[in-house]
Amino acid sequence: MGGDGEFFSVGECDGQKTIDGEQVPLVLTPAGSGERGGEALAAALRARREWVEAKVVASSAVLLRGFGVRDAAEFDAVVGALGWPDIRYVGPAPRTHVHGRVWTANEGPLHEFIYYHHEMVLIKEFPGKVILFCEVAPPEGGETPFVPSFRVTERVMEEFPEMVEELDEKGLRYTFTALSKNDTKSMRGRGWEDAFATTDKAEAEKRARALGMEVEWLADGGARTILGPRKLTRVFPGRRGRRMWFNTVVGMHGKALSSATMADGAEIPAAFVARCGEIIEEESIQFRWEVGDVLILDNLATLHGRRPSLPPRRVLVATCK
Repeated sequence: MGGDGEFFSVGECDGQKTIDGEQVPLVLTPAGSGERGGEALAAALRARREWVEAKVVASSAVLLRGFGVRDAAEFDAVVGALGWPDIRYVGPAPRTHVHGRVWTANEGPLHEFIYYHHEMVLIKEFPGKVILFCEVAPPEGGETPFVPSFRVTERVMEEFPEMVEELDEKGLRYTFTALSKNDTKSMRGRGWEDAFATTDKAEAEKRARALGMEVEWLADGGARTILGPRKLTRVFPGRRGRRMWFNTVVGMHGKALSSATMADGAEIPAAFVARCGEIIEEESIQFRWEVGDVLILDNLATLHGRRPSLPPRRVLVATCK
């Protein structure tokens, strides 16, 4: 492992793909009979921060498997060892703080599919890394599939080059409707009071504007947030000039609580959105969670989601700059 073989070995997992010569995800497992546990892993990561970050960027995803990370406290130590600053989650998913920088992942009903997305893709300041930890592996389903974003752009460009360029040039407009209070019966049930950390509407509007969104107040006490214009694709430094599918058109288009249109209000053809959804699914990478797994996703390069699951399932998350 380029000088790191004393602690890490390269492994494999079901669903893994080779893309442009890189394993996705890159699976790192313990080498030899070395020390196990969250503290040992944290120490190893702390000593190899630049090396690990280079692997995350090269492969878009790194799966740390077999190190025996036990709980939220040990996961928090692993997150801290990577050295990436914390970034507070802003979005519709109901979540609960667990320990340090660690939160529950989306607490919405396990039987629902959480659609593929870049974390906080619509907010001005979004995470560079999303780190997930499996504390309780589900008995069936519950995978966290992810998608190399540039592959989606490449394939959509092959079929709809003019539409992609038009959407990128005109920009996108999104709306999302939230209740006042949290509704954990919905995977998008986070209330605006929790999302903006205030019950004061004027303060909520101020905080919304700082995040790049406007707010309309609804008669039932809820709020409609409006975001845009936003690009369809983005190119980020250090990622081979790849054009990332950095949007949430498929996830929000024509839904009960959300919409995605062109920035001027024109509709996006439903057939185009449907085909984009098919391409995203075809390019997805599936792997089954094992207890103790830590998955580091390059949020600039991967969309991720959640398959419907049988209980129990407990996956924790930290978002980093």
